[in-house]
Amino acid sequence: MSSTVWIIIAAAVATYFTRIGGYLVLSRFDRIHPRVEAGLNAVPAAVLTTLVAPAVMQGGPAEWAAIIVAGVVALRGGLMSMFLAGAAVLVIARHFMA
Repeated sequence: MSSTVWIIIAAAVATYFTRIGGYLVLSRFDRIHPRVEAGLNAVPAAVLTTLVAPAVMQGGPAEWAAIIVAGVVALRGGLMSMFLAGAAVLVIARHFMA
């Protein structure tokens, strides 16, 4: 097997153990403190920000247009419509601006 396959397998195993580890730790408690719960609820937004922010800051007009459209759609629609609108604008803008 190639080294790429081994890297993918190792990443999958590491991801599985971190997820199951978090579940096992939290399952030991009868009640989760509200601050811990609030912190855990903020994780998806934090991860999304770490993925989107560098691309927007280093990007050009296509990325800025996509983030603006996604922001406007987020005010009215749901999460999936926001992602789809932002991705569609990004693909179309990169196609016509390149």
